[in-house]
Amino acid sequence: MSLPGLVLFDLDHTLLSGDSDVLWCDFLMARGILDRATFAPRNADMEAQYKAGTVSAEAFAGFYVSTLEGRTREQWEPLRREFLTQEIIPRIPVAAMQLVQRHRREGDLVVMTTATNRFITELTAQHFGIEHLIATEAQVDAEVFTGRTEGTLNMREGKVWRLEHWLAARGHTLDNFRSAAYSDSMNDLALLEAVDEPVAVDPDPRLAALALARGWPVLRLHPVAR
Repeated sequence: MSLPGLVLFDLDHTLLSGDSDVLWCDFLMARGILDRATFAPRNADMEAQYKAGTVSAEAFAGFYVSTLEGRTREQWEPLRREFLTQEIIPRIPVAAMQLVQRHRREGDLVVMTTATNRFITELTAQHFGIEHLIATEAQVDAEVFTGRTEGTLNMREGKVWRLEHWLAARGHTLDNFRSAAYSDSMNDLALLEAVDEPVAVDPDPRLAALALARGWPVLRLHPVAR
């Protein structure tokens, strides 16, 4: 009897042509919520460090979660829905949506797993029809975002730790599934190595070289390759 399928999707530059955190900051700067003169260089530097693999998970996640500080979910809600409509949905390739839909039709357990915080990404997961989301958690105190993260960050080795604990809460382990993971980034190497079927999606140069060396499949979902 064959094992059920478990399919893990990274979000940024995998299912999405862009980075949710970076786009969120650009969105807030365009509306004057963040000061462009001071924030734009920091945003660009953080994105570059992430791609190079030189930034710590704590520094990366903390930087972007800090943008939520001082407001409640209710206060942010109109903006994040506008963000989804204007910035995220237009950047979802048709091929990415079709891939997710295929795995759902096949009865696989489909999970979006992202280093970006839950508040920014949960509407994106819903748009894809993905029920299960594992994401970095933003701390809330008295209903107000503190600007800090909470719990284990869903980044690099943290993605595997969070996945294992999520499965354990459901009474499972990875061994109970025929598992696959889709990602564009060497930052997700630990996750890709943990599953049965790693797939590099429009990979960054380091992951592209590794995929070639290991014979991992490379999938192109985006109109213009990185």
